[in-house]
Amino acid sequence: MTALAAPPAAPEKDGPPQTPPPGRRVRRGGAGRTMKAGWLSYVILGVALLISAFPFYWTIVTASRSNADMAKVPPSLLPGPNLIKNFEQVLDEADIGKALLNSLIVSGSITVGTVLCCTLAGFAFAKLRFKGRNALLTLTIGTMMIPPQLGVIPLFMLIAELQWVNQLQAVILPGLVSAFGVFFMRQYLVQSLPDELIEAARVDGASTARIFWSIVIPIARPGMAVLGMLTFMTAWNDFFWPIIALSSQEPTVQVALRQLGGGYVNDQSVIMAGTLLGTLPVLLVFGLLGRQIVGGIMQGAVKG
Repeated sequence: MTALAAPPAAPEKDGPPQTPPPGRRVRRGGAGRTMKAGWLSYVILGVALLISAFPFYWTIVTASRSNADMAKVPPSLLPGPNLIKNFEQVLDEADIGKALLNSLIVSGSITVGTVLCCTLAGFAFAKLRFKGRNALLTLTIGTMMIPPQLGVIPLFMLIAELQWVNQLQAVILPGLVSAFGVFFMRQYLVQSLPDELIEAARVDGASTARIFWSIVIPIARPGMAVLGMLTFMTAWNDFFWPIIALSSQEPTVQVALRQLGGGYVNDQSVIMAGTLLGTLPVLLVFGLLGRQIVGGIMQGAVKG
């Protein structure tokens, strides 16, 4: 018997690839494949959005109604007409304007200092070679395991010795550097900053300071934006240390909110109105840095 000959292969056609007709779904394989979300994905995302946004919406509802309205069963789920009135009562009961200014000074100073110092330290731990580098990095990360409450008494004794009690520097200086920030920027620069770029700058005669300002900072800008946002939110929402180091004459926002709604029955509407005023600057900062923050998080996720 003779073997059947295989049919000749069809000749390959030159020219651009044929595009599928409209309406047909295209599936791509490999790294460039496109994925289309189904209805279940939209349902899950919608539920997650509602859960995360409902506390802020409830703050607006409570701040715009009276305390008697919120005591009803069931309470109203729609905003009311008392928002301006509650804002005026907040301004009468607490010096919220001064508190906002103090919080802005404290949070802004801590954010700038933390981002700059942690980026410097992260660059040193990531790309510079010096004796004891690994030991110092381990010691820095190890400080994150110590509860901050253990250092309250020694820290208060220190600021009392420096006569900084009831002054803003007593809150600013202890927060200018964080171990988390150093570790975060070190990991970011390890992934984002090529060694070849530093070596090329060395060959061109650039000093370490010039490399940091001209090369490291532009590359580390997304990571710095993420660290800055996290630091600003932490400093803005901090209550434990400011209530110890500051008095009611020099309050931050969180300390000033403690003065609201006092009486036999706490006025939750006034408290929520003050909380809403204290939340607006954080939303403003996120609106200004949102694109950098999301871009930095996504870049770190892809490179990690």
